[in-house]
Amino acid sequence: MRITLKNLIIPSIPLAVFLVGTCFILWISAYFGARYSTDSTQVTSIVESLQSVFLPNSLLSNLVCMSLTMLNAFLIAQINNRFTIIRTRTFLPIFIFLLLTASWNQTHTLIGSHISLTLFIFALFNFFRMARDRKASEDAFMGSLLISISSLLINPLIFIIPMCWIGFMMFQSFSLRTFLASVFGMLTPWILYLSIVIMVQPDYNLSKAFNINIISDLNINQFPLSELIYTSLMGIIGIIGIVGMYSITNSDAINTRNKLNFLLFLLISLLILSFIFRNQFISFLPLIALVYAMLMSHPLTLKQNNFYGIVFLVFCIINIAFVVSKYFSI
Repeated sequence: MRITLKNLIIPSIPLAVFLVGTCFILWISAYFGARYSTDSTQVTSIVESLQSVFLPNSLLSNLVCMSLTMLNAFLIAQINNRFTIIRTRTFLPIFIFLLLTASWNQTHTLIGSHISLTLFIFALFNFFRMARDRKASEDAFMGSLLISISSLLINPLIFIIPMCWIGFMMFQSFSLRTFLASVFGMLTPWILYLSIVIMVQPDYNLSKAFNINIISDLNINQFPLSELIYTSLMGIIGIIGIVGMYSITNSDAINTRNKLNFLLFLLISLLILSFIFRNQFISFLPLIALVYAMLMSHPLTLKQNNFYGIVFLVFCIINIAFVVSKYFSI
C-alpha cells in the first residue's frame, strides 16, 4: 500500500477546510469535555490583567486563543513563502501546527502564550531578513524588541534573545552594530514598562517584576503515563524528521540551510528553557509547536515516499489518540 501526501501538501479548498475544521473539532472537544489544567502558569502582572478580562477556561478565552491560532497559522504560511524555508508551497506547516495546538489543550486559554507566539513570528521575519547583512541594525532592533515585549508576558522568553545572537552568526550578519541594536531592542520595553510602573507605584519592589523561578528537581512520577508515552513518541518522530531533513538539505540554498539550522537550534533552546523553567513550560508549548511544525514539514513535503507517508499518518494517529486518552485519565 502506497501512502502519498501529495494531496495534503497542496490541498483543494474543501480538503483544506476539512483539515482545519478537524483540528478545531479537537480543540472544541477539550472545551466541552472540560479537559483543562486549572493551574495558571503565567503569573506576570500583565497576564493577570488579561485573565481578569478573559477568564481562564471560559468560552471567550477559547475563542480569542482560536483566533490568535488562526492568525499564527496564516503567518507561518507567509514566513515559509517569503523565505522559502521549504522550497515549495505546502500546507503541512499549517496543519501540523494546528494539530499540535489542538492536541495540547493546556494552551487553549493561555492568551499570553499565543500573543507571545505572534510577536515571535514577526521577530523571525526581521531576523530572517538579516541574512548576510552586517548593517541590518533596524531588523536586529525590531526583532529583539518584539521578543522583549513578549517577555513582559512570559518573563523567561527574554533568554531567547541571546540565542538569536548565535542566529546572527549563522546568518553571517553578526557585527557590533547588529549586536548593540539587539541589546537596545531588548532593553527598551523593560525600561519603558518599569518606568511606568514606578511612576504609578513609587514604592514598587522591582524584584517582583521578574517572575523567573528555576526548578532543579525532576520527578517523572508526577507526569501521567499517557503524557510520557506521547512525549517519547513525538520525540522519536521529531528525530526521524530532522534526520530526513538533513539528508536533503544539500539541495537547498545556503541561506535556507542556515535558517533550518537556526530553527533546530531554537527548538533545542526552547526545550531546554521549558525544562529549566518547568513552572511555565506550558507557556513555551505554542512556540515549540511552531518550530516543530516547520522542521517536520520540510522532509514530509520534499521526501514524498511511502516511509514518510507512514510517519505522517502515525504522527496524526498519535495526536488524536493523545486527545482521546485524556478522557480516560483520572
